[in-house]
Amino acid sequence: MEEKRNLNCADEKVKNEVDEILKPFTQDKQNLITILNEVQEKYGYIPVIAQSEIAEYLGIPLAEVYGVITFYSRFTLEPKGKYNISVCMGTACFVKGSKEIVERAKEKLGIDVGQTTEDGLFSLDETRCVGACGLAPVFTVNNEVYGKATVKKLDEVLDELMKNN
Repeated sequence: MEEKRNLNCADEKVKNEVDEILKPFTQDKQNLITILNEVQEKYGYIPVIAQSEIAEYLGIPLAEVYGVITFYSRFTLEPKGKYNISVCMGTACFVKGSKEIVERAKEKLGIDVGQTTEDGLFSLDETRCVGACGLAPVFTVNNEVYGKATVKKLDEVLDELMKNN
C-alpha cells in the first residue's frame, strides 16, 4: 500500500516544481548531482521535500541524497540570504588576512559563519578556494569576486548593499 504524505500548500508547490525539474532526466542515479544543481539554482538551497522527491524518482535512499548534499560544499540545506557573502579561507587567502575579513563580517552582520541575518538579506560562509589565489585575500558576494580584499573593502561593500535595501 502506498503511503500518502500530508503536504501543506508550500510543500505541494515545491513538489510540483521539482517534478518539473526531474522530467528531462532519466531515472539513472548518475543524474543526482546535476538534478541537485538545478534544484539549488531554483531555490538557493535544497528543501527536504525536494530531497524526498529526488530520492523517490531515482530509486535511491533519502540518506544517499542527503549524503551527497552534505559532502559537496556547493550544496546547502538552509536558505541563503539575498546576498551570500563567502570568504575564502584557502591557504593564500588565510595567510594574507581572510580571517580578519570573516571576523569583521560576523561582527558587522551579527551572525556566525553558516547563518543568515533575521531579515534574510545576508548569509555568511567560508569557502576553501575560489580559484583566485593571485588576488588573495578574496571574498565573494553572490559569486562576484572581490580580490585583494581588506576589512575596509568589506565594510564598503556591505554598507552599499545595506543602503540599497
